Amino acid sequence: MKSFVRSVADTLHLAFVFLTRLPLPRLREPVAPVGRALWAAPVVGLAVGAGMAVVWAGAQALGLAAPVVAGLAIGTGLLLTGGLHEDGLADVADGFWGSHRRERRLEILRDSRLGTYGALALVMVLGLRWAALSGASLPVGGLALLVAPALGRATLPLTLALLPPARSDGLGAGAGRMPGWGVIVAWMLAGGLAAAIAGAAGVQAATLAALLVLGWCWLAWRKIGGQTGDVLGAGAALAETLCLIWLTA
Repeated sequence: MKSFVRSVADTLHLAFVFLTRLPLPRLREPVAPVGRALWAAPVVGLAVGAGMAVVWAGAQALGLAAPVVAGLAIGTGLLLTGGLHEDGLADVADGFWGSHRRERRLEILRDSRLGTYGALALVMVLGLRWAALSGASLPVGGLALLVAPALGRATLPLTLALLPPARSDGLGAGAGRMPGWGVIVAWMLAGGLAAAIAGAAGVQAATLAALLVLGWCWLAWRKIGGQTGDVLGAGAALAETLCLIWLTA
């Protein structure tokens, strides 16, 4: 029992280190492949969403204008995560639509420079989040901020389980094989949180996130033949945005 608790704590620690920029203690050796920690991705999402919701509620209490409140909440999420998934989204947009050849697409995915497609993708996703939150009331926006990041990050283990690595190196290959139990636990956590916090709307949002990631996996397979770290992050960013729109509608 003690070893099980320690294993859970270690993988939870790894998930927070990998998915956030929080000042956490160093990981204990030996460090497991990150894929084995992604069952906890929705828990990380909930923590990030809680930070965003606190800022959202505080800014609302100060009487700031709705667009400013929305911007502060979104900025808090980007600060807590370092824009990890948004960076993946920009790279994928440049890579998937920057060439007709698979090899060239993979080369573009490695390029840290921001291209036109990546810039447009970031503007669209962040703009949609900002618009959704700008029109939301205090309770609705706060609940959506708790749920959407958790559901978005639940797509990470599912994408990793459904797609093989698109190349032999990089984060997608180094994450290791995603165990089936990890996918089940992640979606039970995310779905349970969504249902408990947002009721029927939360269940609907979880369904939409699952459908989106299935379509996203199909697109990634067509474009590059598998997944990379950027593909994982982009799917999470898109799912979080879709859920936020749905929950604040």
